Amino acid sequence: MMPRRKTRQVTVGDDRVGRIAIGGDARVSVQSMTAGFTYDIDACVAEINKLAAAGADVVRVAVPQRRDTEALKEILPRVSVPIVADVHFHFQRALEAIEAGVHKIRLNPGNLNDRNEVGEVIDACKERGLPIRVGVNEGSIIERKDMQKRKQELGKFFSDQKHGHLLAIMIAKLEEYLDIFHAKDFHDIVISAKSIDPQLVIAAYTEISKRFDYPLHLGVTHAGPKETGCIRSVVPLGHLLASGIGDTIRISYANDPVYEVEDGIEMLTILGLRERKGAELIACPACGRIQVDLFTLTQQVRKKLAEEIVLPIKVAVMGCVVNGPGEAEGADVAIFAGNQCGIIYVQGERVANVPEDEILDALLDECKKFQARVERGEAKLGDKVVDIVPPDPLGELGSGFDKIARGEVEQVTPLTMGDE
Repeated sequence: MMPRRKTRQVTVGDDRVGRIAIGGDARVSVQSMTAGFTYDIDACVAEINKLAAAGADVVRVAVPQRRDTEALKEILPRVSVPIVADVHFHFQRALEAIEAGVHKIRLNPGNLNDRNEVGEVIDACKERGLPIRVGVNEGSIIERKDMQKRKQELGKFFSDQKHGHLLAIMIAKLEEYLDIFHAKDFHDIVISAKSIDPQLVIAAYTEISKRFDYPLHLGVTHAGPKETGCIRSVVPLGHLLASGIGDTIRISYANDPVYEVEDGIEMLTILGLRERKGAELIACPACGRIQVDLFTLTQQVRKKLAEEIVLPIKVAVMGCVVNGPGEAEGADVAIFAGNQCGIIYVQGERVANVPEDEILDALLDECKKFQARVERGEAKLGDKVVDIVPPDPLGELGSGFDKIARGEVEQVTPLTMGDE
């Protein structure tokens, strides 16, 4: 991991919902956006609260119509996270959202570019101490004749890149737009530069990070369904974050936005940018050695752990004894399954041997008991009582040494130095 890029810091929120810092030394925050109509007040409140419960630090809502900004007056008192108003074509919607008490405004230079109108929004935000996100999307940037020379210059600069022309337009548009903010001496700005193409996303944010010290909102636009969108999003965002670039993120799916929050948090946790809450589950991949219904078991374990374990216990579900002991060496609680049964270990110490139909309950019981011990100070996460020794497959896992003893297979002695 590269050191985090140093940026300015902005704050989103108020005394009631709390304040989320973006940039500077603040942790990388996770955002999402509601999928329903903002004017449907009860549904919008329910969706915001659902995203907050999943771990979203900030939630964005669309306000394309006057009835959406009117609804904000009733929505804001009923939610517990900072709310961003997403404004595209009508600057008046931004002013109405600000008046309603929203915590941040998002503007798109490709859709709202009248200097005077943007200036009014800046003045209103400056008066109330609200930040503005300037979101430059590949799909909405437009070319203007007075920027042709600058685009040509940038185009030459990026001529060696696959998306040099688009990259030039995005940066030129961003520079032009930020001139309005600089003229107003307004610097509570967050920048985003999204595209459907992960390579362009990496290139755009990399170049922008060299030019501006504003915090960056990372994302891939139109990423698609979760099944493919997770890869399209995590690859460029993970690359940028590992390179020290990025201060807040939104993973975008054509799906329930709760998945955006969950996957965003998991990505940050894996990168070491956020502490884990709840259990960490590792499991075997597909393999011909598996002798239990490992995939069903893994999903069942995942669900139960999410419901009942709050500490970051590392739990391993392994389908055989070949790789299981080594791969689960660092687990707090582990199960090695085989021949329709399983052996449970707690920090390297064997504690139970159970039939397959009892694995789920037994494993969960050991996790709960271990969690209680940690909470009482009797155990520590990540400690190892003993080294895990691969269990003798005889009887319990149904292969190996018993066959050797009966002469059904020949025992193979590993070569040592000088035997060749």
